[in-house]
Amino acid sequence: MQPLARCLIAAAAAAAFAFASLAGAQSWPVKSIRLVVNFPPGGATDVVARAFAPRLSEALGQSIVIDNRAGAGGRPRAVSRVPACGM
Repeated sequence: MQPLARCLIAAAAAAAFAFASLAGAQSWPVKSIRLVVNFPPGGATDVVARAFAPRLSEALGQSIVIDNRAGAGGRPRAVSRVPACGM
């Protein structure tokens, strides 16, 4: 490879890395975080989630919403139908 071609490839790679850092991503999370509890409200799992939510909110700097999804005996398959955050 000729020296000029190597120099151009190196310059293009350097420019790509320099501009990639300028793109910047959104800070996570943009919306409030939904903490899904797959048991009905008022149970032990709900109480633990509600005790845990303020500390998590404080650590992440974002509000936490407790979402109780009762039914299906607490199987995770029932929780998987909840839409992903960001939708």
